[in-house]
Amino acid sequence: MSPPVAPPGWSRWLVPPAALSVHLSIGQAYAWSVFKPPLESALGLSGTQSALPFQLGIVMLGLSAAFGGTLVERKGPRWAMTVALVCFSSGFLLSALGASLEQYWLIVFGYGFVGGIGLGIGYISPVSTLIKWFPDRPGMATGIAIMGFGGGALIASPWSAQMLESFGGDSSGIALAFLVHGLSYAVFMLLGVLLVRVPPRERSVESGPSVLAGPQVSADRAIRTPQFWCLWIVLCMNVTAGIGILEKAAPMITDFFADTSTPVSVTAAAGFVALLSAANMAGRIGWSSTSDLIGRKNIYRVYLGVGALMYALIALFGDSSKPLFVLCALVILSFYGGGFATVPAYLKDLFGTYQVGAIHGRLLTAWSTAGVLGPLIVNWIADRQEEAGRHGASLYGLSFVIMIGLLVVGFVANELVRPVDPRHHVPAPKEAAHAERQQSESA
Repeated sequence: MSPPVAPPGWSRWLVPPAALSVHLSIGQAYAWSVFKPPLESALGLSGTQSALPFQLGIVMLGLSAAFGGTLVERKGPRWAMTVALVCFSSGFLLSALGASLEQYWLIVFGYGFVGGIGLGIGYISPVSTLIKWFPDRPGMATGIAIMGFGGGALIASPWSAQMLESFGGDSSGIALAFLVHGLSYAVFMLLGVLLVRVPPRERSVESGPSVLAGPQVSADRAIRTPQFWCLWIVLCMNVTAGIGILEKAAPMITDFFADTSTPVSVTAAAGFVALLSAANMAGRIGWSSTSDLIGRKNIYRVYLGVGALMYALIALFGDSSKPLFVLCALVILSFYGGGFATVPAYLKDLFGTYQVGAIHGRLLTAWSTAGVLGPLIVNWIADRQEEAGRHGASLYGLSFVIMIGLLVVGFVANELVRPVDPRHHVPAPKEAAHAERQQSESA
């Protein structure tokens, strides 16, 4: 399956909505914390166990993006979006069956493994296409689409909470909520499959650079450069710090203020998750667009340096001020989202557009690693602190100190990024011939 080439006069601004329909759907992953408490209650799970479907989903996101990146480049965005639709929706349907039968392993397999493949293929499906349509504003273009992944929980969090309230928080209610999710997202993602187009051959953007302007590096060569691995560390550290809060957002804010005169209700905790999603979404378009003005390295200095400061403020004063806790968490999540949206443009600056989709897919293995590290650090430490008789904000103090250290490591790695050595560049004639062949295969 290959996408139709856009006819003359077709607006490139129709591509971001196609990407958004997929990213808003798979962005439901960020609302997983809404399902954690009912799953723990219905199936007798610990916090660490209830995080497993989310963790495996993020692992599979990175692995499927890494191994499928070149295939996505070759077969095009329509094929990739179709695969994402089938896997992501099937994951929910399998999870619904698992919840109905009270077989947690089936939820882990469905949501985490099968759905995670849909996450990875769906996530990278529009990136290369968007950069080719918008070579003049790559940060803004990828930010528009990828903000959908961050904003998915803005819809899914209150929607999931309402369904659980209506259907019930037992295993049958959870199963029905999963079923509705799977069917609804299949319909919505289909819109993107039908709408997406690729730019015509040799298309140029008025007053903008050529798609293949500047140095170009293949995916195989890119992973042999220190620049790739510095960016891998940058992304991994930034994601670990953000995902640690995001995966446990609802129970975390409840724990922080459980012993105060103004405890946080279940509904308010779900609202907090939605606010984090809004910050995640806004950061993806706002900060990535800013990177077009101030540069990628400078914007990552903000993400990592200021992010460490926000974690320090929460660790020191978060339990004494609800507004401060919420504000710092929102800033951290805006940086988390901005890091995701900016990294494709950072890769384009360093390696060109030649195989940027495949390079991006390989880089997302950093997300897989962070998807394990972040929730594991926060959940494991919280579980151990609870066993030791601690409660409230003290469950998370050590986790936040670790996150600060990881952000500092990421800051140093970003400082080490330099232009790619010319020996890694693809010769122009070879590049042009390969690009021509890829266009012919996908047309």
